[in-house]
Amino acid sequence: MRLNGFAFLWALLTARVAAALEPVTVAISIAAVSALSGYLTYSDFFSCRFSECCKEDRPLNVSALKLDLEKKLFGQHLATEVILKALTGFRNNKNSKKPLTLSLHGWAGTGKNFVSQIVAENLYPKGLKSNFVHLFVSTLHFPHEQQIKLYQNQLQKWIRGNVSACGLSVFIFDEMDKLHPGIIDAIKPFLDYYEQVDGISYRKAIFIFLSNAGGDLITKTTLDFWRAGRKREEIQLKDLEPVLSVGVFNNKHSGLWRSGLIDRNLIDYFIPFLPLEYRHVKMCVRAEMQARGVAVDEDIVTRVADEMTFFPKDEKIYSDKGCKTVQSRLDFH
Repeated sequence: MRLNGFAFLWALLTARVAAALEPVTVAISIAAVSALSGYLTYSDFFSCRFSECCKEDRPLNVSALKLDLEKKLFGQHLATEVILKALTGFRNNKNSKKPLTLSLHGWAGTGKNFVSQIVAENLYPKGLKSNFVHLFVSTLHFPHEQQIKLYQNQLQKWIRGNVSACGLSVFIFDEMDKLHPGIIDAIKPFLDYYEQVDGISYRKAIFIFLSNAGGDLITKTTLDFWRAGRKREEIQLKDLEPVLSVGVFNNKHSGLWRSGLIDRNLIDYFIPFLPLEYRHVKMCVRAEMQARGVAVDEDIVTRVADEMTFFPKDEKIYSDKGCKTVQSRLDFH
């Protein structure tokens, strides 16, 4: 029996509303539509004409991602290089053995959240607003230490439901340094080298952790290079990643404290975000002015940068808030 136009549209809208409520319900609604329509094929339904699609063959525009990272992210040569290579390699690998898991570390204002936004926008046109990109904020979604068990169960159900609806789902965990230890280990089976967990494959999903933990270790290495007369661009991942992974694992104020994710080597890359210098702050000010559609005034750029505070006390090299307060300070000029 053919499904008439009104019934078909109603089924679509029903599935769309269900997406906001319960991921598993979406799959059921879709199956019902396909069964009733008869003549509709799987590819016809996911034609993207009525709603956002999760397409296994969605290509990653490597050139666009590279351009975004190089033009919008300042002072982070390591993050630019590693994220570009990690995402390109992962998306080009048709036979990945596990999900891609990245852990981004550094002080506030160095670009971690901004990078997660860039990654989301290059994977899905709607970016962070996509139905397939999911953001968790520790202080908002997991505030109470006494409810760790509840959070673990909820987290497993949420990830399982969303990956069952879209295998290419992206999960971003912000404020990992404020996450109660133990919660994140609930997702360890999903990050491991299993072909399937309870009939679901997680091998195409992406997990991104954002944390201030390890910022002190990153600053120390960066400062050591500066004091030795070496350029920050000479810092390599091998100079920081081993120290960073051990430091975060042993940090009691980190959501990854003694985590099985580190112990089992399930985090593919620990990516350091270096502290930003005066010149980088000025780049942020220029970029913000351009984003607002106003002409770049170098006098204003200098005044905003001069208002920022820098450390260490004697050398005053690095902005203690990175570029975090650039937007608000620019409002006064």
